[in-house]
Amino acid sequence: MKKYNIQNYIRYKEDLKQSDMKIEVKLFDEYTRDELIIKFMPLVENIARKFATSQQASGVLDITDLIQEGNKGLIQAVDKINYDTLHQSDNLEQTLKSFLSKRIKGAIRRSIDINRGDMRIPEYKLNEIRKDFDKDKRIVQTFFNQIFTSLDKNFNSEFEDQIHQIPDNSEPYNIALLNSYLLSLMRRYLNDREYDVLRLSFGLDCDKCSAKEIAEALGIEGVSNYVRISEIKKSAIHKLVDNVEYHQVIDFL
Repeated sequence: MKKYNIQNYIRYKEDLKQSDMKIEVKLFDEYTRDELIIKFMPLVENIARKFATSQQASGVLDITDLIQEGNKGLIQAVDKINYDTLHQSDNLEQTLKSFLSKRIKGAIRRSIDINRGDMRIPEYKLNEIRKDFDKDKRIVQTFFNQIFTSLDKNFNSEFEDQIHQIPDNSEPYNIALLNSYLLSLMRRYLNDREYDVLRLSFGLDCDKCSAKEIAEALGIEGVSNYVRISEIKKSAIHKLVDNVEYHQVIDFL
């Protein structure tokens, strides 16, 4: 993230605090326009901080820039509030926060996109890219959920008998080929410890091991070492979902 002027940020926080103290507490639909803007400026900072720590805004805008752009979005959103619609809500405060948050985020995203580089991409195109990116990530997540859930599932004998009564006409996976491909993805994107934990947990090229057995094999000591193994396994799966591209797994779905 870009460096920012700390003195300006401190001054902004102090001014906001003083302004907020001057406003009497009342219902949200009783605040004036300016009072409502001041009341929701902390919400802008909370949203801006999430962008500031994300890769999306890294090196593009600093926290004070993000707060400024978010406040612009807040002002525009307050001017568009339809109180007749709000009064139909069971929770006026939550509905108002959701309405404002959506527009604050949009204002910050647009500012990041504009300041990222010289090439300008229309906003509707950027939104399409974001939607496709989310869709691709869901495909990857579905793949790993299916694979690891099926590998980790323990059927009891009664359930197995019920399953065998249902004819399965689908073409089975080549398990050896699938395991080999899965290991190659793990080797590419995971560190050695994460790789070994997943490999041993699901028995990809060996017998399945319990969390305590894995902890002992990897030299992880402590009374709750099995908990640490579960944490590493969960973190490793998330890392695969975040890094693997959908075209790498689409043929297996």
